Amino acid sequence: MSAFDCDVLVVGLGPVGSALTALLADRGVRVIAVDKDAAPYPLPRAVHFDHEIMRIFQQLGLAEQMRRCARDLPDYEFRAADGGVLMNLRPPRETPSGWGGGYMFHQPSLERVLRKRLEVLPNAELRLGQRFDSVVQDAGGVTANVTTPTGAEAVRARYLVGCDGASSLVRDAIGGGLFDYQFDEPWLVVDVKVGAGCQLPAVNIQLCDPARPTTCVLSGPGRHRWEFMLLPGETAEAMMDDAVVLDLIRPWDCGPVEIERRAVYRFHGLVANRWRASRVMIAGDAAHQTPPFAGQGMCAGIRDTANLAWKLDAVLRGRAADTLLDSYQAEREPHVRSAIELAIGMGRVVCTLDPKAAAERDAAMLAAQAGGAPALPRMQPAPFACGCVLAGSAGAGELFPQPTAGADTARLWMDDRLGDQACLIARASIAGAAAGVRLLDVDAEDLAPFRPALLAWLDQHQAEAVLVRPDRYVFGAGAPGVLLGAWEESLNPRATALAASAGSLG
Repeated sequence: MSAFDCDVLVVGLGPVGSALTALLADRGVRVIAVDKDAAPYPLPRAVHFDHEIMRIFQQLGLAEQMRRCARDLPDYEFRAADGGVLMNLRPPRETPSGWGGGYMFHQPSLERVLRKRLEVLPNAELRLGQRFDSVVQDAGGVTANVTTPTGAEAVRARYLVGCDGASSLVRDAIGGGLFDYQFDEPWLVVDVKVGAGCQLPAVNIQLCDPARPTTCVLSGPGRHRWEFMLLPGETAEAMMDDAVVLDLIRPWDCGPVEIERRAVYRFHGLVANRWRASRVMIAGDAAHQTPPFAGQGMCAGIRDTANLAWKLDAVLRGRAADTLLDSYQAEREPHVRSAIELAIGMGRVVCTLDPKAAAERDAAMLAAQAGGAPALPRMQPAPFACGCVLAGSAGAGELFPQPTAGADTARLWMDDRLGDQACLIARASIAGAAAGVRLLDVDAEDLAPFRPALLAWLDQHQAEAVLVRPDRYVFGAGAPGVLLGAWEESLNPRATALAASAGSLG
């Protein structure tokens, strides 16, 4: 009998913890996931995810189900106090993932889809209504102390990942600490169900009104959200009053709505200093928190899971050294910081209460719009500069595009043909085998529908081949033999060095 209850213990079963549990269990990793609540949180929180997150849902076989609890991202308009458009951010027509530029969704519906997926995965065990208390590490694994409805229990695992939110006990357990961007603004968030005959804007709106900065955005089907900045002297308790909420909504003249939720949040930017301490890691809000203006809070957390899941799997299978896990924070933190800094930049534009400063801001944004220059930068994080990539090679650290073929009703998606392992895609067939890497040439039957797009990518990067990681990021491009050797070195630096040393001695 194994001394371990599971390979990975996941603490927290919000969208991030659920996604990580599913990604790991799909790979055959034995996961126990604990959550202090017996059911998903029943009210809306996050309302936006982007194309890359839909690609991850596709990997889990959930894309079509997620589309049913979401709607396509509309334009995002920044408006002046008089309603004039200062800037219009249109969703991109094409994305690297092949999916739409973004989606507005209903979080409880999304979480139900994830939970149903977890319930049928044989390698995933959900333990609900159980609270994580503490963890002790040793050379072989971790022992977590958990409070259950029947008393205290210990769970033995090889690794533990805390997806337990902004007040993470796991982060505290590893001494994570927090870097604070010093952006802290209280906002009232109001979610409503849309009644019959209700007329609400078909676009997302950021109203840059110094009298009351306000956000008005779509949520999932049949729902809408407002966010109202609290003004100096206003308290959270007073703003939650029904009469105050209705007074704030009334100027929108939208018709009948049913208030589903109201809450006061502090929009801030925080990043944990440490995401890993040996066998314990953190992800999602436990590792970073961002203001909502760029819609990247949940997205960043689910990107964490895609980055971490394949690395944990490789280490657990003995295909990679434990040091591979050091690349998790090295790769993800710069992405996270770029999203937080963009959101804070957008927030500083919006949260202007001085009328004179607001007028100057409006004039500058209109001038930029008239000159064809973007008033704000788009969300476009830089490629991984370090970590598990062949630095300096063409395309290294970029998200590899997913070509599609066929019509919407019978569309073919390249990722569905690749599987969940690393892939070396080359112009010509490659002899031999490589552990954990699928070898494909552009003429392979599985890739035939996507051959023109793949050749175009290789031509653009002047490469014979590309090695794509399991999370669909580019390890590197170049000669096949060089890529395979560098990949093995990246996964097992010590073993590769020892093999080379033994060869020189022999």
